[in-house]
Amino acid sequence: MPPSSRLALVQIFNLRTIALVFYLCLGMALSRALGWYVPETPVSEWLYTAARFTRQSLITGMSLLAAVALVEAWLARPGASPGRHALLRALALFLGAAFGTVARHLLVRLSEGNVHWKWGWALSTCLLWTLLGGVAYSLWQAARAERLARQQLQEAARSQETLQAQQLQAQLSALNAQIEPHFLFNTLANVKRLYETAPERGRDMLLSLIAYLRAALPSMRRGESTLGQELELVRNYLSILQMRMGARLRFEIEAEPQLLDTSLPPMVLPTLVENAIKHGLSPLPEGGTIHIRARQHEAGLLLEVHDNGQGFAASGGSGVGLANTRARLSALFGDRASLELAAAQPRGVVARLRLPLPAPKPVSGAAA
Repeated sequence: MPPSSRLALVQIFNLRTIALVFYLCLGMALSRALGWYVPETPVSEWLYTAARFTRQSLITGMSLLAAVALVEAWLARPGASPGRHALLRALALFLGAAFGTVARHLLVRLSEGNVHWKWGWALSTCLLWTLLGGVAYSLWQAARAERLARQQLQEAARSQETLQAQQLQAQLSALNAQIEPHFLFNTLANVKRLYETAPERGRDMLLSLIAYLRAALPSMRRGESTLGQELELVRNYLSILQMRMGARLRFEIEAEPQLLDTSLPPMVLPTLVENAIKHGLSPLPEGGTIHIRARQHEAGLLLEVHDNGQGFAASGGSGVGLANTRARLSALFGDRASLELAAAQPRGVVARLRLPLPAPKPVSGAAA
């Protein structure tokens, strides 16, 4: 028997359905026996009658169950035509009821002697059990259709979740692909300018940039980084820019030591620093200072990039780098993360990045 047919057979003919048929037959027998009971009848005789009728009903019920299981196994075989399923099921119900009726008569004849065949009884019994079997069969098919519909909905939901996860990954990859050139090309443009004005310093800066990129590019390709790694990248980046800007660029970095291992999306912090350099300090002849601070605020991580540049005069904070950074944060954390730009006093811009802190890992028990 093919696996699909065996599965269909077991789905119907199993201990659970056999128990259901038994309890149905027992209920029918007890209801009939209670109608026959009279006070003068001995209890033992009444119990025997109830048990006998339960046995007879169970024969027909099991015949119906076996017939239904066999026809479902036949219909579940590979290559079965779905054109006459309803007719085959109806025929199986009738044949199962007919076989059970004949088996009941033969069993009574063997146990109680010469019992004559009664066509009226046989026809009424066969039709009654065909009707009962048809109702039970219809209910079972409705329950199976509902179960299959639920399974299909669950599979569709899982497929949708998988597609959403793939879409999210593609979105993040696309955003990273936009942020990386935006960051790198601006840095290379600075190297080019320095080569045109001071070749020796340009060569030194290029060597420093190569060393920086060797450390930075793996971080860009990873799915996540740490606060400590991103701060080190920013430190290297600002050190490179100091070679070009000289005293026009000053920076300070403050971070609580316990936060250095906190997970952080790669290239988010460097993008904020680059935005402060490009739109805040570079346009000013005297340059300025960038102050980076990382601390725990309430239940999250607060990162601040504060510059004392020209403020919002040249940019409203809606550039490609910041827009993509906001999109990445939304894709990764939803409404649990935010990026805000505010005017600083007496001048400049402060970028505040709020991220959720990961749940603390459970501490294993101490060794004995």
